[in-house]
Amino acid sequence: MIYWELFLAFFIPNIVGYGGGPAIIPLIEAEVVGRYGWMSSQAFAETLALGNALPSPIATKMAGYIGYEVAGLGGAAVAVAATVVPSLLLMIGALGLLYRHRESPRVKRMSQWVRPVIAIMMAWLTLSFLLESTASSGIVHTLIIGIVAAIALVRFNTHPAFVVIGALVYGGFFLG
Repeated sequence: MIYWELFLAFFIPNIVGYGGGPAIIPLIEAEVVGRYGWMSSQAFAETLALGNALPSPIATKMAGYIGYEVAGLGGAAVAVAATVVPSLLLMIGALGLLYRHRESPRVKRMSQWVRPVIAIMMAWLTLSFLLESTASSGIVHTLIIGIVAAIALVRFNTHPAFVVIGALVYGGFFLG
């Protein structure tokens, strides 16, 4: 029964949620904290903070951690599968449909609109991160991390993982 509840707790938010990991986090919290009571709000917030500090999609990290906490390795597998399966099925169906109609002028026009929309969404996400960072860490620390990161990435072609590690170390020393 616990595996079924874990599956539903992550499958339903991923089916009805729109906008990716950050958009479905409140839905997952409603299931994990509100409906099933597997975690307190504080524990969920700490899990979210830890998930945000690590690379890769937030929803799958949280599903794996919460599933493991609730029901061990089997629970982690069920929760991650419930998180990934809706998107996977939708992508397989959409790609099949797009491939079948790849020569259609409508599909070609639609594909041309995807890049600018993604660019706008990424810009919005960057702005929200910037505003959140300045609110929590201050403008000086945000500027230092941002400028050093930009120089490391653009001028020295540093791998992004090392830039993230450097920002974490800086935060540990000066913000911790």
